[in-house]
Amino acid sequence: MRPAFSAALAKAVKTHLLSGAEIVTLLQAGGREAEALFRAADEVRARHLGDTVHLRAIIEFSNHCVRNCLYCGLRRNNRRLPRYQMAPEEIFVAAARARAEGYRTIVLQSGEDPRYQAAELAGLVRRLKTELNVTVTLSLGDLPRASYRELRAAGAGRYLLKHETADPVLFARLRPETRLPGRLERLTWLRELGYQVGAGNIVGLPGQTLRALAADVLLLKRFAVDMAGIGPFISHPDTPLAGCASGSLELTLKVLAVTRLLLPRTHLPATTAVGVLHPEGRARALRCGANVIMSDLTPTPYRRYYEIYPGRTRSVVEGRGSFAWWQEELAHLGRKVGKGPGRP
Repeated sequence: MRPAFSAALAKAVKTHLLSGAEIVTLLQAGGREAEALFRAADEVRARHLGDTVHLRAIIEFSNHCVRNCLYCGLRRNNRRLPRYQMAPEEIFVAAARARAEGYRTIVLQSGEDPRYQAAELAGLVRRLKTELNVTVTLSLGDLPRASYRELRAAGAGRYLLKHETADPVLFARLRPETRLPGRLERLTWLRELGYQVGAGNIVGLPGQTLRALAADVLLLKRFAVDMAGIGPFISHPDTPLAGCASGSLELTLKVLAVTRLLLPRTHLPATTAVGVLHPEGRARALRCGANVIMSDLTPTPYRRYYEIYPGRTRSVVEGRGSFAWWQEELAHLGRKVGKGPGRP
């Protein structure tokens, strides 16, 4: 192994601190080096978080979106996608089913859809908290600070707002009408309002460099995020990036592993996207530092229309992804399902 790699890995394990150049050195790992990186990340995860995996039920209640991100199938200019919006009662019923199945955390996710006012969503959050006794995570994109405040007051405990890329030029190109400083300002608001804050990035975006990925990890470290969603870019045929090569599973796992080394107690999901790239993608992610599974409990027929990228609902259609299925699957991996909400 390269001396620079061995030194960077030892430093990360001991101090949980690295420079951008040292992160790039780890991301360049291959062969025995990659094996050592993954093993170290798994050991750090076990030492700080144990063998528990937290299962979250995600309900994607609207695929309408005012944004026009070049990489996302929900983009407003995608006229081929059938659109849907679930009524609050439908959302509650889906959440109740998830709670009955065993899930203790409900993740409500949508495109940026102005049809849902903060007051209406706040009422739903209160009902979920009082009637189902669940932890509520929201992932609704960019909102005014007042809306974040209202939802927090209603009982929402977590908010996931992925920064997507820490490269401001790449961010502006891929997310028209938005800029990276505005995204980061909202992450600051969320922290100030008392949320557990989630961010995260896409690996393998066209034009992305290893230095940009190192900046992603350092951004997550700087914000001391409670959760980080790290997944590969998967090309969607109905977007301007159709035909671009999808991200690499190996590189995604290396970014995940480095993030675990620098953020030993942060929740890191084994994302759906790594499972799309490879049937064992999620299992491999769990061996590279991940400790969370997001399970899609969006009701049919809506589920297949929340197509951020192709193939994301395949495993659910095949009958995988239930609470009981994950309990059995995790047991085979020597892991166990967390019984509580899994606060860091």
